[in-house]
Amino acid sequence: MGSLDTNPTAFSAFPAGEGETFQPLNADDVRSYLHKAVDFISDYYKSVESMPVLPNVKPGYLQDELRASPPTYSAPFDVTMKELRSSVVPGMTHWASPNFFAFFPSTNSAAAIAGDLIASAMNTVGFTWQASPAATEMEVLALDWLAQMLNLPTSFMNRTGEGRGTGGGVILGTTSEAMLVTLVAARDAALRRSGSDGFRHHLDGVERVDSISMSPHKWLMTCLDCTCLYVRDTHRLTGSLETNPEYLKNHASDSGEVTDLKDMQVGVGRRFRGLKLWMVMRTYGAGKLQEHIRSDVAMAKTFEDLVRGDDRFEVVVPRNFALVCFRIRPRKSGAAIAAGEAEAEKANRELMERLNKTGKAYVAHTVVGGRFVLRFAVGSSLQEERHVRSAWELIKKTTTEIVADAGEDK
Repeated sequence: MGSLDTNPTAFSAFPAGEGETFQPLNADDVRSYLHKAVDFISDYYKSVESMPVLPNVKPGYLQDELRASPPTYSAPFDVTMKELRSSVVPGMTHWASPNFFAFFPSTNSAAAIAGDLIASAMNTVGFTWQASPAATEMEVLALDWLAQMLNLPTSFMNRTGEGRGTGGGVILGTTSEAMLVTLVAARDAALRRSGSDGFRHHLDGVERVDSISMSPHKWLMTCLDCTCLYVRDTHRLTGSLETNPEYLKNHASDSGEVTDLKDMQVGVGRRFRGLKLWMVMRTYGAGKLQEHIRSDVAMAKTFEDLVRGDDRFEVVVPRNFALVCFRIRPRKSGAAIAAGEAEAEKANRELMERLNKTGKAYVAHTVVGGRFVLRFAVGSSLQEERHVRSAWELIKKTTTEIVADAGEDK
């Protein structure tokens, strides 16, 4: 089992002669380290826009940058932070960058970062109500607030497990191209409400399904990871996952009056995720979160309009929210359709690769109906309309270069 030194002195956290006792939660260190971490975070968000979105590194680079073996002795925290800046950050794909358009982003906010830091510091393990009452009840409260924001049926806030669903699973929007699947034929109701409720009509018919899964880290500024699962019948879930060893038994759990989080997942332990979700909603309110979503959708519409205004491009899938699927049009038709599609795929692949190599924007692709398509996802927490327009200018410029290069090759 490895090659640990059998000399007891080898297990000391500090070299002989330091005369210190290892105190991983020394109060002065906690304050000092967190101040430096907060300064790092603040500086990172101020400068991330100027960083290349995609790193110029090769697989295995970090093993060359850092030690192959763990250090034996301690080092000042400043050394750790220096290596973080010099080795780790240059190898990151910056999802926080306002020039990140490749995937649905993991949005973030000051309140979420603060909530995550506090939750990590408390290090609460939420498996039973008895072990962590506030963590358990905070999760229930945050889920209830979110359900009310989404106007979900009250049956999904039923924690007694007495309800019984009659529907099945439905994907509302596909990840690849964000095409919507109608939950129920409720067109008239949607039209009546679309003027005031914005996008809420897309959930018409949700009362017919058994469960709903959504991720606040995607669009509700809550940072990765935070995914919420609503079930109509709690017993269907807990009946499969419940565990009841003797050391976890307690009066509160036996009474049936509380929710034990250990019975909601495969692992028994659970991080205090509900804290950051509550802090985001409590700090910003539903109005600000709705404003953020509407702003992202408006920016995506701006990009869609720019694409439609250039005859070289086409929008492949109608935009519903903040994802635009587009491509360079095939230049051939009729009997030469196949050749035109092949040329179009080559051109679009090259466009994506050239864009991403610049470090000024990052886009991804998907395949729709056999066609290679570029995905432009709006939603990064730092994004503004100027970033969308700047990306579009880069797309146009790069496309012009590709067309010119293709003409020279003929």
